[in-house]
Amino acid sequence: MLMKTWFSARKFLYDYLHDEKNETRLSKFINYLLIALIIGNVLAVLLESVNEIYKSQQLLFDIFENISIVIFTAEYVLRLWCVAEASPGQNVWKTRWQWITSGGAIIDLLAILPAYLNFWVHIDLRFLRILRLLRLLKLTRYFTSLQMLLRVIEREKGSFQAVLFILSILIVMAAAGVYIVENQAQPEVYSSIPASMWWAVVTLTTVGYGDVTPITPLGRALGAIITILGLGLAALPAGILATGIANELAVRKQEIELKFQELLHSHEIDLLSDRAQIEEIRLQVGLTSEQTQDIVLKLLREQQEKALAEKRQRFCYCPHCGNRLPEDPGH
Repeated sequence: MLMKTWFSARKFLYDYLHDEKNETRLSKFINYLLIALIIGNVLAVLLESVNEIYKSQQLLFDIFENISIVIFTAEYVLRLWCVAEASPGQNVWKTRWQWITSGGAIIDLLAILPAYLNFWVHIDLRFLRILRLLRLLKLTRYFTSLQMLLRVIEREKGSFQAVLFILSILIVMAAAGVYIVENQAQPEVYSSIPASMWWAVVTLTTVGYGDVTPITPLGRALGAIITILGLGLAALPAGILATGIANELAVRKQEIELKFQELLHSHEIDLLSDRAQIEEIRLQVGLTSEQTQDIVLKLLREQQEKALAEKRQRFCYCPHCGNRLPEDPGH
Protein backbone atom coordinates (compact mmCIF):
# COMPACT_ATOMS: atom_id res chain seq x y z
CA MET A 1 0.00 0.00 0.00
CA LEU A 2 2.84 2.32 0.93
CA MET A 3 4.68 1.61 -2.34
CA LYS A 4 1.53 2.22 -4.34
CA THR A 5 1.08 5.61 -2.67
CA TRP A 6 4.77 6.36 -3.32
CA PHE A 7 4.50 5.65 -7.05
CA SER A 8 1.16 7.49 -7.30
CA ALA A 9 2.70 10.59 -5.71
CA ARG A 10 5.70 10.38 -8.04
CA LYS A 11 3.45 10.07 -11.10
CA PHE A 12 1.32 12.98 -9.88
CA LEU A 13 4.38 15.24 -9.50
CA TYR A 14 5.75 14.13 -12.87
CA ASP A 15 2.50 15.14 -14.59
CA TYR A 16 2.63 18.62 -13.06
CA LEU A 17 6.36 19.32 -13.19
CA HIS A 18 7.60 17.57 -16.35
CA ASP A 19 4.66 16.80 -18.63
CA GLU A 20 4.30 19.82 -20.92
CA LYS A 21 1.05 18.45 -22.36
CA ASN A 22 -0.63 18.55 -18.96
CA GLU A 23 -2.65 21.77 -19.22
CA THR A 24 -4.72 21.72 -16.04
CA ARG A 25 -5.47 24.69 -13.79
CA LEU A 26 -3.05 23.42 -11.16
CA SER A 27 -0.20 22.97 -13.67
CA LYS A 28 -0.81 26.48 -15.04
CA PHE A 29 -0.88 27.89 -11.50
CA ILE A 30 2.46 26.19 -10.68
CA ASN A 31 4.04 27.51 -13.89
CA TYR A 32 2.76 31.07 -13.34
CA LEU A 33 3.93 30.99 -9.72
CA LEU A 34 7.44 29.93 -10.73
CA ILE A 35 7.55 32.50 -13.55
CA ALA A 36 6.50 35.24 -11.10
CA LEU A 37 9.15 34.07 -8.62
CA ILE A 38 11.88 34.12 -11.28
CA ILE A 39 10.93 37.62 -12.42
CA GLY A 40 10.72 38.73 -8.78
CA ASN A 41 14.26 37.44 -8.18
CA VAL A 42 15.61 39.32 -11.18
CA LEU A 43 13.92 42.55 -10.03
CA ALA A 44 15.33 41.99 -6.53
CA VAL A 45 18.86 41.66 -7.93
CA LEU A 46 18.43 44.88 -9.91
CA LEU A 47 17.10 46.78 -6.89
CA GLU A 48 19.80 45.41 -4.57
CA SER A 49 22.42 47.01 -6.79
CA VAL A 50 21.06 50.40 -5.62
CA ASN A 51 22.76 50.76 -2.24
CA GLU A 52 20.18 53.14 -0.77
CA ILE A 53 17.32 50.72 -1.49
CA TYR A 54 19.27 47.66 -0.36
CA LYS A 55 20.35 49.20 2.97
CA SER A 56 16.84 50.36 3.81
CA GLN A 57 15.17 47.05 2.83
CA GLN A 58 17.94 44.55 3.51
CA LEU A 59 15.85 42.34 5.79
CA LEU A 60 13.06 42.14 3.21
CA PHE A 61 15.53 41.24 0.46
CA ASP A 62 17.13 38.53 2.62
CA ILE A 63 13.76 36.97 3.52
CA PHE A 64 12.71 36.93 -0.15
CA GLU A 65 16.04 35.35 -1.16
CA ASN A 66 15.73 32.62 1.49
CA ILE A 67 12.15 31.82 0.46
CA SER A 68 13.23 31.67 -3.19
CA ILE A 69 16.10 29.31 -2.39
CA VAL A 70 13.76 26.99 -0.49
CA ILE A 71 11.23 26.93 -3.35
CA PHE A 72 13.82 26.48 -6.11
CA THR A 73 15.60 23.76 -4.15
CA ALA A 74 12.34 21.93 -3.50
CA GLU A 75 11.48 22.22 -7.20
CA TYR A 76 14.87 20.78 -8.22
CA VAL A 77 14.68 17.87 -5.75
CA LEU A 78 11.08 17.03 -6.70
CA ARG A 79 11.90 17.16 -10.41
CA LEU A 80 14.87 14.88 -9.82
CA TRP A 81 12.73 12.44 -7.86
CA CYS A 82 9.74 12.23 -10.18
CA VAL A 83 11.63 12.29 -13.51
CA ALA A 84 11.97 8.51 -13.10
CA GLU A 85 8.43 8.32 -14.52
CA ALA A 86 9.73 9.54 -17.89
CA SER A 87 11.10 6.05 -18.70
CA PRO A 88 9.43 3.47 -16.44
CA GLY A 89 11.22 0.55 -18.11
CA GLN A 90 14.68 2.07 -17.60
CA ASN A 91 16.88 2.09 -14.52
CA VAL A 92 15.69 4.88 -12.21
CA TRP A 93 19.09 6.45 -11.61
CA LYS A 94 20.03 6.23 -15.29
CA THR A 95 16.90 8.26 -16.12
CA ARG A 96 17.72 10.73 -13.36
CA TRP A 97 21.31 11.11 -14.56
CA GLN A 98 20.08 11.81 -18.08
CA TRP A 99 17.89 14.57 -16.64
CA ILE A 100 20.68 15.96 -14.42
CA THR A 101 22.94 16.38 -17.47
CA SER A 102 20.18 17.99 -19.58
CA GLY A 103 20.19 21.73 -20.30
CA GLY A 104 17.11 22.49 -18.20
CA ALA A 105 18.44 20.70 -15.12
CA ILE A 106 21.82 22.43 -15.39
CA ILE A 107 20.05 25.80 -15.51
CA ASP A 108 18.00 24.82 -12.43
CA LEU A 109 21.17 23.84 -10.58
CA LEU A 110 22.95 27.09 -11.52
CA ALA A 111 19.97 29.00 -10.12
CA ILE A 112 20.48 27.61 -6.60
CA LEU A 113 24.17 26.65 -6.50
CA PRO A 114 25.63 30.15 -5.75
CA ALA A 115 23.54 30.46 -2.58
CA TYR A 116 24.85 27.15 -1.20
CA LEU A 117 28.44 27.83 -2.29
CA ASN A 118 28.33 30.99 -0.19
CA PHE A 119 28.00 28.83 2.96
CA TRP A 120 31.43 27.23 2.39
CA VAL A 121 33.23 29.76 0.18
CA HIS A 122 32.75 33.45 0.88
CA ILE A 123 31.60 35.12 -2.33
CA ASP A 124 31.61 38.87 -2.86
CA LEU A 125 28.05 40.17 -2.55
CA ARG A 126 28.16 41.94 -5.91
CA PHE A 127 29.39 38.78 -7.64
CA LEU A 128 26.68 36.74 -5.89
CA ARG A 129 24.01 39.13 -7.18
CA ILE A 130 25.22 38.65 -10.73
CA LEU A 131 25.18 34.86 -10.34
CA ARG A 132 21.59 35.07 -9.13
CA LEU A 133 20.65 36.56 -12.48
CA LEU A 134 21.22 33.06 -13.90
CA ARG A 135 17.73 32.31 -12.56
CA LEU A 136 16.45 34.28 -15.54
CA LEU A 137 17.48 31.28 -17.69
CA LYS A 138 14.82 29.21 -15.94
CA LEU A 139 12.23 31.06 -18.02
CA THR A 140 13.30 28.99 -21.03
CA ARG A 141 11.25 26.11 -19.61
CA TYR A 142 8.01 28.09 -19.79
CA PHE A 143 8.27 29.79 -23.21
CA THR A 144 8.11 27.75 -26.40
CA SER A 145 10.06 30.30 -28.46
CA LEU A 146 13.02 30.08 -26.07
CA GLN A 147 12.83 26.28 -26.10
CA MET A 148 12.92 26.40 -29.90
CA LEU A 149 16.03 28.58 -29.83
CA LEU A 150 17.81 26.25 -27.40
CA ARG A 151 16.80 23.23 -29.50
CA VAL A 152 18.23 24.87 -32.63
CA ILE A 153 21.49 25.70 -30.85
CA GLU A 154 21.74 22.12 -29.58
CA ARG A 155 20.98 20.68 -33.03
CA GLU A 156 23.46 22.96 -34.79
CA LYS A 157 26.17 22.75 -32.12
CA GLY A 158 28.51 21.03 -34.60
CA SER A 159 28.26 23.99 -36.98
CA PHE A 160 28.80 26.49 -34.16
CA GLN A 161 31.83 24.53 -32.96
CA ALA A 162 33.29 24.66 -36.46
CA VAL A 163 32.77 28.45 -36.60
CA LEU A 164 34.40 28.90 -33.18
CA PHE A 165 37.33 26.72 -34.25
CA ILE A 166 37.86 28.79 -37.41
CA LEU A 167 37.52 31.99 -35.38
CA SER A 168 40.14 30.79 -32.89
CA ILE A 169 42.60 30.00 -35.70
CA LEU A 170 42.04 33.41 -37.32
CA ILE A 171 42.50 35.23 -34.00
CA VAL A 172 45.85 33.54 -33.37
CA MET A 173 47.04 34.14 -36.95
CA ALA A 174 45.84 37.76 -36.98
CA ALA A 175 47.50 38.45 -33.62
CA ALA A 176 50.76 36.90 -34.82
CA GLY A 177 50.65 38.86 -38.07
CA VAL A 178 49.98 42.25 -36.49
CA TYR A 179 52.65 41.54 -33.85
CA ILE A 180 55.24 40.97 -36.55
CA VAL A 181 54.43 44.11 -38.55
CA GLU A 182 53.61 46.49 -35.63
CA ASN A 183 55.91 45.44 -32.81
CA GLN A 184 58.75 47.76 -33.75
CA ALA A 185 56.46 50.73 -34.39
CA GLN A 186 54.34 50.25 -31.23
CA PRO A 187 56.26 47.99 -28.81
CA GLU A 188 54.17 49.09 -25.82
CA VAL A 189 50.85 48.21 -27.58
CA TYR A 190 51.82 45.09 -29.53
CA SER A 191 54.30 43.80 -26.97
CA SER A 192 53.52 40.12 -27.57
CA ILE A 193 51.18 37.83 -29.50
CA PRO A 194 48.84 37.36 -26.48
CA ALA A 195 48.68 41.16 -26.05
CA SER A 196 47.88 41.53 -29.76
CA MET A 197 44.93 39.14 -29.46
CA TRP A 198 42.71 41.93 -28.08
CA TRP A 199 43.09 43.84 -31.34
CA ALA A 200 42.51 40.63 -33.33
CA VAL A 201 39.29 39.84 -31.45
CA VAL A 202 37.71 43.31 -31.78
CA THR A 203 38.72 43.48 -35.44
CA LEU A 204 37.48 40.03 -36.44
CA THR A 205 34.19 40.59 -34.64
CA THR A 206 33.88 43.94 -36.48
CA VAL A 207 33.46 45.81 -33.17
CA GLY A 208 36.61 47.93 -33.57
CA TYR A 209 36.88 49.91 -30.32
CA GLY A 210 39.76 51.92 -31.74
CA ASP A 211 41.83 51.82 -28.55
CA VAL A 212 44.46 49.71 -30.35
CA THR A 213 45.11 50.40 -34.03
CA PRO A 214 47.97 49.65 -36.44
CA ILE A 215 49.88 52.71 -37.73
CA THR A 216 52.23 51.22 -40.32
CA PRO A 217 51.04 50.83 -43.93
CA LEU A 218 51.54 47.07 -43.80
CA GLY A 219 49.70 46.87 -40.49
CA ARG A 220 46.75 48.84 -41.85
CA ALA A 221 46.60 46.64 -44.95
CA LEU A 222 46.58 43.58 -42.70
CA GLY A 223 43.85 45.20 -40.58
CA ALA A 224 41.70 45.82 -43.65
CA ILE A 225 42.01 42.18 -44.76
CA ILE A 226 41.16 40.92 -41.27
CA THR A 227 38.14 43.25 -41.05
CA ILE A 228 36.79 41.92 -44.36
CA LEU A 229 37.32 38.36 -43.16
CA GLY A 230 35.54 39.27 -39.93
CA LEU A 231 32.47 40.49 -41.82
CA GLY A 232 32.09 37.11 -43.51
CA LEU A 233 32.79 35.22 -40.31
CA ALA A 234 30.27 37.25 -38.30
CA ALA A 235 27.56 36.35 -40.81
CA LEU A 236 28.12 32.60 -40.41
CA PRO A 237 26.50 32.14 -36.95
CA ALA A 238 23.54 34.30 -38.00
CA GLY A 239 23.07 32.19 -41.13
CA ILE A 240 23.34 28.93 -39.18
CA LEU A 241 20.81 30.18 -36.62
CA ALA A 242 18.37 31.44 -39.27
CA THR A 243 18.54 28.16 -41.21
CA GLY A 244 18.15 26.16 -38.01
CA ILE A 245 15.06 28.12 -36.93
CA ALA A 246 13.53 27.76 -40.41
CA ASN A 247 14.14 23.98 -40.29
CA GLU A 248 12.70 23.77 -36.78
CA LEU A 249 9.57 25.62 -37.89
CA ALA A 250 9.21 23.29 -40.88
CA VAL A 251 9.48 20.26 -38.58
CA ARG A 252 6.86 21.71 -36.23
CA LYS A 253 4.52 22.45 -39.13
CA GLN A 254 4.84 18.86 -40.31
CA GLU A 255 4.25 17.67 -36.77
CA ILE A 256 1.04 19.66 -36.31
CA GLU A 257 -0.17 18.72 -39.81
CA LEU A 258 0.33 15.01 -39.08
CA LYS A 259 -1.45 15.44 -35.75
CA PHE A 260 -4.45 17.05 -37.44
CA GLN A 261 -4.51 14.34 -40.12
CA GLU A 262 -4.50 11.60 -37.47
CA LEU A 263 -7.39 13.27 -35.63
CA LEU A 264 -9.30 13.77 -38.89
CA HIS A 265 -8.79 10.15 -39.85
CA SER A 266 -10.16 8.99 -36.48
CA HIS A 267 -12.97 11.64 -36.64
CA GLU A 268 -11.81 13.16 -33.33
CA ILE A 269 -11.68 16.74 -34.59
CA ASP A 270 -13.62 19.15 -36.78
CA LEU A 271 -11.31 21.80 -38.22
CA LEU A 272 -14.22 24.23 -38.60
CA SER A 273 -15.68 24.06 -35.11
CA ASP A 274 -13.12 22.59 -32.65
CA ARG A 275 -11.21 25.82 -32.08
CA ALA A 276 -10.29 25.00 -28.48
CA GLN A 277 -8.66 21.70 -29.45
CA ILE A 278 -6.81 23.35 -32.35
CA GLU A 279 -5.51 26.04 -30.00
CA GLU A 280 -4.36 23.43 -27.47
CA ILE A 281 -2.42 21.54 -30.15
CA ARG A 282 -0.96 24.80 -31.45
CA LEU A 283 0.37 25.73 -28.01
CA GLN A 284 1.90 22.28 -27.53
CA VAL A 285 3.75 22.44 -30.85
CA GLY A 286 4.68 26.12 -30.50
CA LEU A 287 3.44 27.71 -33.72
CA THR A 288 1.78 31.08 -34.17
CA SER A 289 -1.96 31.41 -34.80
CA GLU A 290 -1.29 32.51 -38.40
CA GLN A 291 0.93 29.49 -39.14
CA THR A 292 -1.63 27.12 -37.65
CA GLN A 293 -4.45 28.79 -39.61
CA ASP A 294 -2.53 28.29 -42.86
CA ILE A 295 -2.17 24.57 -42.11
CA VAL A 296 -5.88 24.28 -41.21
CA LEU A 297 -6.89 25.99 -44.48
CA LYS A 298 -4.57 23.70 -46.42
CA LEU A 299 -6.13 20.61 -44.84
CA LEU A 300 -9.64 21.93 -45.47
CA ARG A 301 -8.81 22.45 -49.16
CA GLU A 302 -7.43 18.92 -49.33
CA GLN A 303 -10.63 17.60 -47.72
CA GLN A 304 -12.78 19.44 -50.28
CA GLU A 305 -10.68 18.19 -53.20
CA LYS A 306 -10.84 14.64 -51.87
CA ALA A 307 -14.63 14.85 -51.44
CA LEU A 308 -15.00 16.23 -54.98
CA ALA A 309 -12.82 13.47 -56.41
CA GLU A 310 -14.85 10.81 -54.61
CA LYS A 311 -18.08 12.38 -55.87
CA ARG A 312 -16.85 12.34 -59.44
CA GLN A 313 -15.85 8.70 -59.21
CA ARG A 314 -19.42 7.74 -58.32
CA PHE A 315 -20.82 9.02 -61.63
CA CYS A 316 -20.12 8.61 -65.35
CA TYR A 317 -20.48 11.41 -67.89
CA CYS A 318 -21.40 11.24 -71.57
CA PRO A 319 -18.35 12.11 -73.69
CA HIS A 320 -20.60 13.82 -76.28
CA CYS A 321 -23.07 15.97 -74.34
CA GLY A 322 -21.47 15.97 -70.88
CA ASN A 323 -24.67 14.87 -69.16
CA ARG A 324 -24.39 12.67 -66.07
CA LEU A 325 -25.17 9.01 -66.67
CA PRO A 326 -26.46 6.55 -64.05
CA GLU A 327 -23.90 4.72 -61.91
CA ASP A 328 -24.68 1.49 -63.84
CA PRO A 329 -25.57 2.61 -67.38
CA GLY A 330 -25.98 -0.96 -68.64
CA HIS A 331 -24.55 -2.48 -71.73
